[in-house]
Amino acid sequence: MARAVGMNHVALEVGSVDEALAFYGRLFEVELRERIPGAAFVDMGDQFLALMEGGSTAPDRYRHLGLVVDDGEGVLAAAREAGVEVFGGNSFLDPWGNQVQVVAYSDIQFSKTPEVLRGMGLELEKSESALAELREKGLAP
Repeated sequence: MARAVGMNHVALEVGSVDEALAFYGRLFEVELRERIPGAAFVDMGDQFLALMEGGSTAPDRYRHLGLVVDDGEGVLAAAREAGVEVFGGNSFLDPWGNQVQVVAYSDIQFSKTPEVLRGMGLELEKSESALAELREKGLAP
């Protein structure tokens, strides 16, 4: 049987790709991978976020994107400055109702290879609790 080995991308439905690029550009550095009519693809090293024009999906309480960042507090502060409410300590709704939960790279078991981090111009460390989770699974020395 096949095994799921990671995420390639997540697609968020937005009302306007231009407005979504402007909004997310206020929260973090946006590197555009590709732009086609009705869609934009924001590079995140070896993964990407797809912003798709739509509007058919209503927001709900549980569906969300866990976005890994290098500076969680900085992203949440920028979200507040952009006029959205931060709730639950690390979540906000974007202008189209997508719930985004911000998590710091250092605190979770999700890992980028040293080559990907270097290519992204990042030097990030893991917390002891994240390293313990990785060691428990045999994913860290």
